[in-house]
Amino acid sequence: MGDQSARDLLAAGAAAYSRGEVAEALRTFERVARSTTGDLRTSAIINAASMSDELGDHARAVDLYREALAVMPADAIRMRPAALVNLSQALQHIGDLDGAQDALEQARELLATADDRGDLRVACLLSLTAVAMHRQQWADAADIATESLDAAVRFAPGLAGHPLMNLAAIHFETGRFDLSDDFAGQALDAFETAGDVNAVAETQQNLGIMHARSGRPENAEPLLLSSQTYFERAGIGHRAGIGSKVLAFLAEGRGDTERATELYRGSLDYFRSSGAVLDVADVETRLATVAFAEGRFDEGERLLAAAFDTYHGLGLGLHCAQVDFWHAALLESALAASGTPDSAVRARATALAVPAAIAIDAVRSTLPNGRQREQWNREIADPAMQLAFRLAYASGDARLVADLVETQCAGTTVDVGRAGHSTPARLPLQLPDLPPAGATGTDGSFLLGAALAGVAAGAGLPVPLPPRLAVTSEGRMALGTSIAVAEERYGREVRDSRVVPAW
Repeated sequence: MGDQSARDLLAAGAAAYSRGEVAEALRTFERVARSTTGDLRTSAIINAASMSDELGDHARAVDLYREALAVMPADAIRMRPAALVNLSQALQHIGDLDGAQDALEQARELLATADDRGDLRVACLLSLTAVAMHRQQWADAADIATESLDAAVRFAPGLAGHPLMNLAAIHFETGRFDLSDDFAGQALDAFETAGDVNAVAETQQNLGIMHARSGRPENAEPLLLSSQTYFERAGIGHRAGIGSKVLAFLAEGRGDTERATELYRGSLDYFRSSGAVLDVADVETRLATVAFAEGRFDEGERLLAAAFDTYHGLGLGLHCAQVDFWHAALLESALAASGTPDSAVRARATALAVPAAIAIDAVRSTLPNGRQREQWNREIADPAMQLAFRLAYASGDARLVADLVETQCAGTTVDVGRAGHSTPARLPLQLPDLPPAGATGTDGSFLLGAALAGVAAGAGLPVPLPPRLAVTSEGRMALGTSIAVAEERYGREVRDSRVVPAW
């Protein structure tokens, strides 16, 4: 292929992307990459990587970016930082934040004095903001987002919508909803002015998700439906899967389980096609909830088992614990709805709930700041421990109840009476981010007694994992069997090696 033909095809691919025909753009760029050499081939590989990332094939995108960087001349002063920034975004999609940070720091160094490449500097700062947001470092994220907005206004006004949307997300996550709505509205206006149809759809979806999470479904649905039409037409499967999932969540909230089931199944298809296995497991858990609500218990059990197997296969023990907790909650709801005592089902629910609650509650000590701990405790740990108490009490296991009471009295208390069965069990749309496996403490942790450690973890002080409580002079440990089950089943420590007497 001649150079001019290759340039024409690159332009055609870019035009296809601007029309929202992402899959067609990918095919065009791949054709150029196969048929030419030199800088044109490298450009085509980078563009193909970008399209793969857009379509949800993040692992292939990472491979293509690295292939392009390997063949790129060392003096490619514009192409190299651009590829590094794009690589960082793909690495973020597969959860490699350290790799993303490293790529961005390389790019930032290359762009430090390059005012003629201000648009790339903006892109680099946007990705650095995203990494800080993934790590929930909100103060740092806000600083970098503000810096990127200043850079966009100076160097690349057409990109101003991106830092505005980042600021919207940061304010949303820190509870400043009015500011979040204002920045998101500005972002949407900026993208519409720039004629960036892809960014308009993404912003509509992101804003719709914010409204859904903050309990404003009437504001969320029109935005989600508009963006969904675009993503489905453009063949952007991962984004379409997200939209379908959130629309299903809204349908579930209004009691339309038939519509919720249809949308969740559509979301599963999108995620499976794009290889987004973690999203598949999340939707399987949600679809199981609807199946239980409609009395399709066997289907619900299969879906929960599939989600558990996915997380277990990836070594995500805390995700497994969350599935077990939710499984136990659904079994409890099914028992309450039937009104018929079933000791076998109650025993199974208890066997799932107690180890899961122990593992989930222990996470408080591993989170790096008080706000994350408060959110984790409110949304995940406290409900899990409430469930364990209720099931232990209902099963008549006095020793288990006593051990749970002893453990909680040594740490923080749980308001068991707050949860009931007036409404069906329901997962929140978005769960707090989980710490990585093996995160069992922080530097400078205080070695406190069990009771004080619980208070410190709740307040946000760095503490180690809870100690083991000896409840008899012979050395019997409170919840000893359940702790052993949790550590084996979830593949991570849930108690420190220290032993504290409880008498």
